[in-house]
Amino acid sequence: MVRRMEFRMERAGLIQEGDRVKLKEDASSTMAGIMYYYTIREAVAMSNNTKERLRSLEGTVSRIEASESYWTVTVDVEES
Repeated sequence: MVRRMEFRMERAGLIQEGDRVKLKEDASSTMAGIMYYYTIREAVAMSNNTKERLRSLEGTVSRIEASESYWTVTVDVEES
């Protein structure tokens, strides 16, 4: 099973589509429970908060989309 995660990247050209990336997991305790967030190493891009923890901390960049002031990086994480 593949899980797609989106990350926000604020500098262009740090990674390319097809690159294998390693992720760093962090967690914070909130009133809604424990929230997880992920960073593409080394500080390339950060995900939004999610309640669902990833089973793997490696993935493949499947898409990079430019917007006005940042890039959205989609990473496919294999969770078998």
